[in-house]
Amino acid sequence: MSKISTEQLGTQTIGKLLVKQSVPAAIGILVMSLNVLVDSIFVGNWIGPIAIAAINVVLPVSFFIGALGMAIGVGGSSIISRALGSNLKEKALKTFGNQITLTFFATAIFVCFGLFYVDELIPAFGGKGTIFEPAKIYYIIVLYGVPLLGFSMMGSSVIRAEGKPKFAMIALILPSIGNLLMDYIFIYILDWGMYGAAWATTFAYLLSCGYVFYFFVSKNSELKIKLSHLKIDNTILKEIGSLGFVTLSRQAVVSVIYLLMNNILFNLGGEAMVAVYAIIGRMLMFAFFPVFGITQGFLPIAGYNYGAEKWDRVRESINTAIKYAAVLATIVFLGLMIFPEAIASLFLSDNPNLSAADIATNAFVMEHAPNAIRWVFAATPIIAIQLIGAAYFQAIGKAVPALLLTLMRQGFFFIPLIIILPNFLGELGVWISFPISDVLATIVTGYYLREEVKKTLI
Repeated sequence: MSKISTEQLGTQTIGKLLVKQSVPAAIGILVMSLNVLVDSIFVGNWIGPIAIAAINVVLPVSFFIGALGMAIGVGGSSIISRALGSNLKEKALKTFGNQITLTFFATAIFVCFGLFYVDELIPAFGGKGTIFEPAKIYYIIVLYGVPLLGFSMMGSSVIRAEGKPKFAMIALILPSIGNLLMDYIFIYILDWGMYGAAWATTFAYLLSCGYVFYFFVSKNSELKIKLSHLKIDNTILKEIGSLGFVTLSRQAVVSVIYLLMNNILFNLGGEAMVAVYAIIGRMLMFAFFPVFGITQGFLPIAGYNYGAEKWDRVRESINTAIKYAAVLATIVFLGLMIFPEAIASLFLSDNPNLSAADIATNAFVMEHAPNAIRWVFAATPIIAIQLIGAAYFQAIGKAVPALLLTLMRQGFFFIPLIIILPNFLGELGVWISFPISDVLATIVTGYYLREEVKKTLI
């Protein structure tokens, strides 16, 4: 995209621009989410329900390390968007160079840590009983590919900051297709079991990393860095860290939630209850793809126009993003409320040769999952305010309120609720913690967003 195309972030109609930015992001997230969803369906049907639970145990560990790349990408992309809006090209280049250096150092350190403490981390995240061995197989293989995931997640955020959402979409679609293809070959044809699932995921990371690297060395990118840009600049590093810490903290909280949920649910119902949460976790990733797409599309628009001091366009971008996201969230809500049984059944095999243990697990999941899905997604129509509100502060470079609002739902409300309520309400206490925290976080975010707009966008 040329410089003129980048400047369209500050000139094109907000509604049209938001659609242009959000649709590719939503499609990319959809395909990535479908990848996770279908991957789980394949694993559940071809390996068994315990395998789904095993992957669910590993996800918070590998996702947290991969989230380092996303955090660095989002933090740096906020700087890049505002720098491009202010015609500070050299700052944008230095920022990108620092992102590359920081991503590889940070992910490498955490991979080493994760491998060293493998036997302690897996049980801590709920990988107990029959879940431990398949979880360990999957964990070790996938962890080797996490630095590749970190680079691709960082790079995708930068691509969006350049105003090129279609390329970011492809960066998400290619590995998703590759993963599903390798799933079929490694699990179904070659019968590698958990090894096949793990190698398919690692192959996907490699494919994504390769495409992102190609984008930046080709003529498609404006950010042609030199070796000097890779040298750490403490001022830029501090700004990347303060803004990226928001995303990293959110993922850290998600990892803590997985740890707590897997252990609480294991104590309530054993491996089968962990499998129920594994299905819900996949739906949490998949169901909100249109809302996350709007959020991703909103970030560069708000950041660019804030950097250009076009306050009217910033206000309009907030209102339009919330409106679009709320409509999409309501559609998702209706689908989940009407078809929870059909959704749960997708993850379970009807193979008559299943073991007695797997048949019992399937029956348990079908008994408990539909009701859990309805409770978990009960407040879905209002989440747009919370997501767009938190994203706005990140887009304009205000790290502290962005951090607090991002952690509001899951950290300040949800974690205390899932620790307290199950003691009184059992399994129901776990599931109703989701909508209660959604409502409380939305109220707080809406208030602070309104006050910030009244104070600064005048």
